[in-house]
Amino acid sequence: MIMRNEKLAEFLKPGKRVHMVGIGGVSMRPLALVLHDRGITVTGSDMNSSGSTEELIRSGIPVAIGHREENILGADCIVRTAAARNDNPEIAAARAAGIPIFERAQAWGVIMREYRNAVCVSGTHGKTTTTSMVTHILMAAKADPTVMIGGALPLLGAGHRVGNGDTIVLESCEYCDSFLNFYPSLAIILNVEADHLDYFKDLADVEKSFRAFAGLATSGVLANGDDRNTMDTLKGMDFVTFGLGEQNRIRAVNISEDWSEFDVLCDGQRYTHLKLSVYGRHNTLNALAAAGAAWMLGIDGEAVAEGLATFTGAGRRMEKKGTFNGAPVYDDYAHHPGELSCLIDAVRTQGYKRVVVAFQPHTYTRTHALREDFIEQLKRVDVCVVAEIYAAREQNLIGISSRDLVEKIPGATYCETLPEVTEFLKANVREGDIVLTVGAGDIYRAGEALVK
Repeated sequence: MIMRNEKLAEFLKPGKRVHMVGIGGVSMRPLALVLHDRGITVTGSDMNSSGSTEELIRSGIPVAIGHREENILGADCIVRTAAARNDNPEIAAARAAGIPIFERAQAWGVIMREYRNAVCVSGTHGKTTTTSMVTHILMAAKADPTVMIGGALPLLGAGHRVGNGDTIVLESCEYCDSFLNFYPSLAIILNVEADHLDYFKDLADVEKSFRAFAGLATSGVLANGDDRNTMDTLKGMDFVTFGLGEQNRIRAVNISEDWSEFDVLCDGQRYTHLKLSVYGRHNTLNALAAAGAAWMLGIDGEAVAEGLATFTGAGRRMEKKGTFNGAPVYDDYAHHPGELSCLIDAVRTQGYKRVVVAFQPHTYTRTHALREDFIEQLKRVDVCVVAEIYAAREQNLIGISSRDLVEKIPGATYCETLPEVTEFLKANVREGDIVLTVGAGDIYRAGEALVK
């Protein structure tokens, strides 16, 4: 792995041309923009046109829609998303032509080695929010960080930032073991659950990957001491814990009823007082992780309070889209039962008469593997409409449909298309409701259409 990263470093220099397969992805897009800002000629391709590809084109990066052999002409190397397999026409053509092929995560690994502090935020849930929170803190501390987030952050007006400081913060995903290509100085583990079961065999396999990731950290590991799976994963290793339990070195105390305000103790001493604009137990834990990272980096507690006071959420994380019939309409990226549970818990504290959820499952394998857990969570809402599964990188070889969920959820409605979801919401939403469009695909379009 190290040798391949050393080889890739030769290509990530001004004057070289890098072609990126799947350039519109949440981690590929900011990588392309960072490489472009460094003076590297970047081209790319993606299966579909999107807001991401349009942003890249506006930034001066040519993007071809559709994967074709001719797209790679002139490239010195290829960087691909994890979803681009060897039978992809561009990957096959590059292999035949002897053009070196690297993974997206390897490119981020090369970049982060140039920084004294590399803060890598991992976990099954909460990565984007926590990475965004750390970014807010670093900006308040005037650390001038470089940033890679898997979603848009209003503070940056983007999902990335190229800074001149000595710190880089990156959202770090376990899928296909991609974060094992990273070089973290500080590794953060928010939680560990069974997910991405199209790649991992089971929870034990996921835990093995996170343990290997923790082993890469050169300065420290910060982990959720309240999460049993995380503690099992790191058993026998040295790490700092955060959480609500008294056993944690970094704790939240004096917590408000809506979880938005609390004191942070580090090794029993008051470090800072936080007043958040986001709600729910999960966001208290995310903020604790961000504050803990700042403490381990030597950042003053006042900068932590200042940075987190201005954090209002990342894109597609309880992002308000507008109102309809007097009901607020929000969009959230939750696509795992654990994330759904946290989302519903947080919304229940807000006092709405009904919670209306339009859910779009993400990938066939995840829906199949976690079907019963999805059903249990969706039973908790007052009005549930389920769109057909968003395929993403997969083909439906299992023969599963969202109908299989709806059949087990009393009162739920199935919609094959997003316009049908919008029409359902239009006919059923009333004042006193809160409307949530939920999922990692394009379900947000249904909510946006409703608001319009």
